[in-house]
Amino acid sequence: MSNSFAIFDTAIGPCGIVWNARGIAGVQIHDGTESATRARLLRRFAGAQETAPPAQVRRAIDGIVALLRGEKRDLNDVAIDTGDLPEFNRKVYDIARTIPPGSTLTYGEIAERLGDKLLARDVGQALGQNPIPLIVPCHRVLAAGGKTGGFSAPGGVVSKLRLLTIEGAQPNGPTLFDHLPLAAKRGRRS
Repeated sequence: MSNSFAIFDTAIGPCGIVWNARGIAGVQIHDGTESATRARLLRRFAGAQETAPPAQVRRAIDGIVALLRGEKRDLNDVAIDTGDLPEFNRKVYDIARTIPPGSTLTYGEIAERLGDKLLARDVGQALGQNPIPLIVPCHRVLAAGGKTGGFSAPGGVVSKLRLLTIEGAQPNGPTLFDHLPLAAKRGRRS
């Protein structure tokens, strides 16, 4: 199945999205510059062709842009393509998609929902392989005791904490706008 992609601007910089006839197959959180984001996306989805997004993909992009702008957004209505992924990963992603903005689960809680609390490490590994961050909100999954755990997207745990802050799950944490000059912060937060 052939993949298409688009690069789009967000409050944190250029991001990318990959889709095919079955749904969204990948999201690339910014990687510094538009060219770096494009290059990383194409390493993951070799052969994808850049094209204008159709309406359903445009709606997904609009949801991602709103989320990264600070709006609480639930992207569960976005069709995704996980058909080529391992069955275990698909089950983990299905559970992760049930976590509403502003809420979190732990790796262990997801493992329990899968029927075996000893699968927590496997859950973490599956989330580390998530090709569709934000739409499959792996940032909403924490380690035991409220510890952040990992985050494989650019920016790592700092990006995870910023996303949780936007959603109200880390009310005193950093925001996506901390790196901007003060005047820009005032304009974005008003």
